[in-house]
Amino acid sequence: MVELLHLAESADVGATLTVDRAVATLAAVVALAGVVTGWRAHSRAAAGRSRNSLIALAAGAAGLIAGVWVLATADGGPGTGNGVVGGYAGVLFGLVAVALGGTARARSRAR
Repeated sequence: MVELLHLAESADVGATLTVDRAVATLAAVVALAGVVTGWRAHSRAAAGRSRNSLIALAAGAAGLIAGVWVLATADGGPGTGNGVVGGYAGVLFGLVAVALGGTARARSRAR
């Protein structure tokens, strides 16, 4: 019975929103917004619009940098409250957003 109570206390601690988790979640959301904007810019690059590509580059870079920072300062792995999963998501989405924004920018300049 005591072991079950100890497990319940451990599970409750992992479900709280820590500062690291909040930063990692924000990084992932910003980078995901960069992916969406980069995708739109990439699909419309033939029209010569480059503002969306700059937004995608900036959002992707911000999410990438914040994700790397979260991962560099994390003390543990996934489930420890350090934002590791969100940090990896920010890095992944940030790289995709930068790639999409960069290719859209190059396509719009080639015109």
